[in-house]
Amino acid sequence: MTSFAPDSIVLNRKLPLWYQVSQSLRASILGRSPRDPLRLPTEEQLAGHYGVSVLTMRQALKELEDEGLITRHRRRGTFIEPSARRGTPVRLLGSVDAIVAQQSGMAAELLAHGPAPVPGELAEYFPELTEVAAYHRLRVDEKTGEPTNHARNYVRPELAARIDPVDLARRPMTKVLQDLPGVGIARITDTVQARLADPETARLLEVPLLSPILHYTGVTHDPDGRVLDVAVIHYRGDRFSFTVTLDAT
Repeated sequence: MTSFAPDSIVLNRKLPLWYQVSQSLRASILGRSPRDPLRLPTEEQLAGHYGVSVLTMRQALKELEDEGLITRHRRRGTFIEPSARRGTPVRLLGSVDAIVAQQSGMAAELLAHGPAPVPGELAEYFPELTEVAAYHRLRVDEKTGEPTNHARNYVRPELAARIDPVDLARRPMTKVLQDLPGVGIARITDTVQARLADPETARLLEVPLLSPILHYTGVTHDPDGRVLDVAVIHYRGDRFSFTVTLDAT
């Protein structure tokens, strides 16, 4: 039986290796094609693929098993659970690859895209610009068809000409920018606030007006400190929670 082939990742030695591996494998699983095999390589093969110990790999797999993304069978192997729900808690640990992994795997409908004035509340991030490229997407649970969040991305115009909107149906904007030649991502600053759903958000997420939602703002910077993208995302409060872990080292 052919095994599923996960993506590769460059590990950050300042962060827990098991966490980075689990999130990279998570993104590969959620972003897989329906034609991909469900069986994962062995623990030893995965450990070699990621360049970590078998013990670290075992801890990463335990994380995915607890999440319900995989099932492990003695003597048979480890298999992707095809019916696993995508609406899982989001945990931010300071790694760009980890954030990309958490954003991956949900089907997204591109509602609109094109040039737009810089929103007043985001003017501080684009002080030299009057116009940006705006992308508006609605993400849904592939199993239930239930809306889970909607995102608006505001990107520098010179980058928009290199973005294929088709890629945004599956991949988060962070990953799309990360893969553009010559574009480097050095830092993402995240802010999460509790808010009440306004009429548009309530309609898109199919929740009652003024029900609780999570309002997320992610600001992506290049190595020179310039803002590449600002993401404003509204998450359904009944489907997501955020846990932020700070590493004292």
